[in-house]
Amino acid sequence: MTRTRDQATVSGASIREERAPPQGVVDRRRFLAATGGVSLAGLAGGRAALAAGPSAPVNLAVMARPSWSNRSSGTRLAAINTNATPANSKENTEGAFATEPNSGPAWIEYAWDVPVRTGAVEVYWWLGGWKGALPTAWRISAWDGRRFVPVRNLKGAGQGPGLVADAFNRASFDPVTTTRLRLDVEPAGQASIGVLQWRVWSHGAVPVFPPLVAAGQDRAVVLGGQTYLDGKVRTLDGVPAAAALWHKVSGPGQVSFADATRVDTTARFSTPGDYVLQLAAQSQGKTALSTLAVRAETPPPAERLDVVYTTPYAIDSPLWSARAKALITQWIPHCIEYCERTDLKIGQGGLDNFIEAAKALRGEPHGVHKGYVFSNAWVHQTVESMCIALMVDAQGDREILTAQDLMRRKLEEWIPVILAAQEPDGYLQTAYTLADRAKWPARWSPAQRGNHEGYVAGYFIESAINHHTLTGGKDLRLYNAAKKLADCWVANIGPGKKDWFDGHQEMEQALVRFGRFVNDMEGGGHGDAYIRLARFLLDGRRGGSEYDQSHLPPGRQYEAVGHAVRAVYFYSGMADIAAETRDIDYQSAVLSLWDNMVNKKYYVTGGVGSGDTAEGFGENYALRNDAYCESCSAAG
Repeated sequence: MTRTRDQATVSGASIREERAPPQGVVDRRRFLAATGGVSLAGLAGGRAALAAGPSAPVNLAVMARPSWSNRSSGTRLAAINTNATPANSKENTEGAFATEPNSGPAWIEYAWDVPVRTGAVEVYWWLGGWKGALPTAWRISAWDGRRFVPVRNLKGAGQGPGLVADAFNRASFDPVTTTRLRLDVEPAGQASIGVLQWRVWSHGAVPVFPPLVAAGQDRAVVLGGQTYLDGKVRTLDGVPAAAALWHKVSGPGQVSFADATRVDTTARFSTPGDYVLQLAAQSQGKTALSTLAVRAETPPPAERLDVVYTTPYAIDSPLWSARAKALITQWIPHCIEYCERTDLKIGQGGLDNFIEAAKALRGEPHGVHKGYVFSNAWVHQTVESMCIALMVDAQGDREILTAQDLMRRKLEEWIPVILAAQEPDGYLQTAYTLADRAKWPARWSPAQRGNHEGYVAGYFIESAINHHTLTGGKDLRLYNAAKKLADCWVANIGPGKKDWFDGHQEMEQALVRFGRFVNDMEGGGHGDAYIRLARFLLDGRRGGSEYDQSHLPPGRQYEAVGHAVRAVYFYSGMADIAAETRDIDYQSAVLSLWDNMVNKKYYVTGGVGSGDTAEGFGENYALRNDAYCESCSAAG
């Protein structure tokens, strides 16, 4: 796991020896010096290294720093040591941790800033994840200063009571004193491993812990705006809450905190440059510090860069000419063939879905939708690819000319088929048109966020833009249909209408691009409603998870997280809105996200989305060799 500038974890202490306070843990005198002599209200005096033995064991996991071997997107390791009591193994109200199916054995590690003594743990398994199942076995090991050593006389972790659902699975062992404990889990076949809670019970006297402090992600801020600080401070259950204080460590100008004593506050900066902010917290006479870096930048120019649309062009580079030829003569014809095939066993659902949807709209007998709910996107993307390929000057190359002739014919065949599947009010998603209304009763329903309504609609709009530029505006069939679709969305979603967002972003960036395009083609602000709707869809992402970037408002997201394709499409739409509206929160967020992704989560090949969290981003600097790096995320 990547270490940040948070309070450092002690990883080398022997399980039997006392150590000095770890890095990042300071005494009262050093704390006062670090904060310029400003004391925190209500700070307690010094305490002994060990508190008196409690009447009952306490859950030491609350004060641990977790790390892991691998996890699935949409799950949070931090959820497993909150000391919550799950209702059952299917719920995840407080969040859960899980691995990906087919990923094999996994481990979770706890690390403490001071040595702890324990002789019992409890694990509550989670079965609510994708292909989740109870594991076949689990083990506990303790760090001895050099390596992890299996605990002795482990009871209850193997078969029987250690592998049941809807309950805590308790295991006891000979007490050990350590700074690190590891849970190793063996999955059932190719199933995923899920954990809701992992408790570690104290044995004997409980140490006095410094608070756990995390200042948050490094970020950028545009001058005139504010950065949203969301620090985290945790103390052991039953211990008074820690007092906290934000403080400027370094930087060229003044920093103004809205409330320096709140962990969740805002800060403004007077001068461009690099700053370091520190969050300090003290409890029971022990203080911990965590810092983050902020780069304050001057606002961008008042006039944004102009849009460059793809128009007919020639390629002179031998390198790129060869690559373009391979795409035009091999790859795009292959995609055309597969979109037209009806006999596929894998990847079903091409042009045939549009044909059946058109039958349904005419009231004729029709077939069911084939393939994934997002399969329309393959057709729309292929239309877009054909349009872009037809804008390439073949320069007399016979193979390219032959492939382009094929594409012209296919566009003429496909466009009427696609438009026949568009519903009278402009809505277009064949999976919905052909769906069983008992299973998919209404458009734009929160229960159907995963059905890619905006995803496929956005690709249709982007194909229409490229078709318009290909024909020089002489063929308006797709352009007019895209306007009809966008108008349908504007009529149904927005302030005073439906409050909704798609689980997979794409419509947001498509609407901004289309709004600009319509304004450039027609003038008079005719595309402004589409840009406003894009902003509404972005702002509406809330109350969800990191997986689809709905965990925080867009203007408060500073780290690239979750499903990488969804993320980069989201960030692209945010950048477009930042350019169109000059919203300072959006400008600061996209600068921060770019910096985080390119400098901490980016491969030299240009790939993003390491796969440490399924098809998503991992922690900072988690860049494994066997990366996922989906091409769609790089294209974003």
